[in-house]
Amino acid sequence: MEEMEEELKCPVCGSFYREPIILPCSHNLCQACARNILVQTPESESPQSRRASGSGVSDYDYLDLDKMSLYSEADSGYGSYGGFASAPTTPCQKSPNGVRVFPPAMPPPAAHLSPALAPVPRNSCITCPQCHRSLILDDRGLRGFPKNRVLEGVIDRYQQSKAAALKCQLCEKAPKEATVMCEQCDVFYCDPCRLRCHPPRGPLAKHRLVPPAQGRVSRRLSPRKVSTCTDHELENHSMYCVQCKMPVCYQCLEEGKHSSHEVKALGAMWKLHKSQLSQALNGLSDRAKEAKEFLVQLRNMVQQIQENSVEFEACLVAQCDALIDALNRRKAQLLARVNKEHEHKLKVVRDQISHCTVKLRQTTGLMEYCLEVIKENDPSGFLQISDALIRRVHLTEDQWGKGTLTPRMTTDFDLSLDNSPLLQSIHQLDFVQMKASSPVPAAPILQLEECCTHNNSATLSWKQPPLSTVPAEGYILELDDGSGGQFREVYVGKETMCTVDGLHFNSTYNARVKAFNKTGVSQYSKTLVLQTSEGKALQQCPSERELRGI
Repeated sequence: MEEMEEELKCPVCGSFYREPIILPCSHNLCQACARNILVQTPESESPQSRRASGSGVSDYDYLDLDKMSLYSEADSGYGSYGGFASAPTTPCQKSPNGVRVFPPAMPPPAAHLSPALAPVPRNSCITCPQCHRSLILDDRGLRGFPKNRVLEGVIDRYQQSKAAALKCQLCEKAPKEATVMCEQCDVFYCDPCRLRCHPPRGPLAKHRLVPPAQGRVSRRLSPRKVSTCTDHELENHSMYCVQCKMPVCYQCLEEGKHSSHEVKALGAMWKLHKSQLSQALNGLSDRAKEAKEFLVQLRNMVQQIQENSVEFEACLVAQCDALIDALNRRKAQLLARVNKEHEHKLKVVRDQISHCTVKLRQTTGLMEYCLEVIKENDPSGFLQISDALIRRVHLTEDQWGKGTLTPRMTTDFDLSLDNSPLLQSIHQLDFVQMKASSPVPAAPILQLEECCTHNNSATLSWKQPPLSTVPAEGYILELDDGSGGQFREVYVGKETMCTVDGLHFNSTYNARVKAFNKTGVSQYSKTLVLQTSEGKALQQCPSERELRGI
């Protein structure tokens, strides 16, 4: 269950959720953390002013995306409200798990008030630290968000499984480990104290004794058995609104916004969503099983590469020694190339192992979390998070798609030393392909006449060399960041033309492409330099200033 721990931690504080609330985007936050990241917005963006102008009637008013400047992982690490004159640019903080959050824009609540009861400044806005979706709070403040009691129950069980043994509450000196708990007395007993203080006779014979772990869980879970409506705090959830995908009470149906919506029985929808989540988990479980088998295959490949490398080096040394002094200088160069090929293969396989291990750990954690959620007997609490979990399970299953569980590197060293040339040609000695039936394709050729830039986008075209006899299964196009930085993949596929959008204006990019097949990847093509336009203008025709082959 250790992989599930990340699912149980708040993206803001990095600790286990405390009194978690569910945002409309289905992500969770601690109630205290939600208050800490509130930001006050201008009066013109408040829900009241929007309703007065007739621009919207929803409970949650989302901010326009163009008014929020949220930088990606490659930027300077700062966030600001670009459209608000009253909100100065402030550096954002990073939580322990790496998610950027905004610092609190108002003083913390008084010590005697809980985060939910403390007054929230008018026109407050909250931004989800995971999906960066922003919304303006209504008059209810944080109380308008439902509490995730299912998540609280899962955290309690998880912490219970890792907690130390419970001690007897009646031992006078050194407390012994408790063996039972009486639900009626609410006391933990060791065996001697139970026989002495709680004999199984008389009125105590009807008391129910349970294991200590079960007793502590029942202690913690008992206050959260009642599920109340967020709009009508005195009413329990009784139905499920199909349109809004949330549990509702009977007052919501009679006088609230759900009066004209389709509703279904809470228990029936609870069972239906549990069944859907279980079915989705079956597919994800198969993917996880395949991933485990794939990891075993990759680890075996590491050993195979090691063995093949040793064997290949021994053969190479033997052949080079046969050529005596004339081959000694060349022998060192060939050994260096073999070692480089060896390290390259190991690096590719180990990188794939690392990537697959991380993805498998995340998948396993999500599976364990979902299984724990399925154990919950609270229909309304389950239905609050079931849709989001089902989507996450399907999305995670799609990530294990075609090609993910395929090795990127072969274990064979497809090189052989040709020792047939005469001694006077020894300076031309080089490796040749061992398996002529499966060589790598030749490096593609960029077609300058078809490459061009248009505003902040670039179109590139390439082809295989005319005399190439090795077919390519696909191509990998790489671009740098426009500042001479590292190259990154922007396209992988079978097409020989690609348009890259979203580039920076007035920037110089370097582009290159390589081909690949089952054997491996080719060398890179010549690097092409592209210059984007200074602003929105007509299409740029390729010229010596904009397209230069290196």
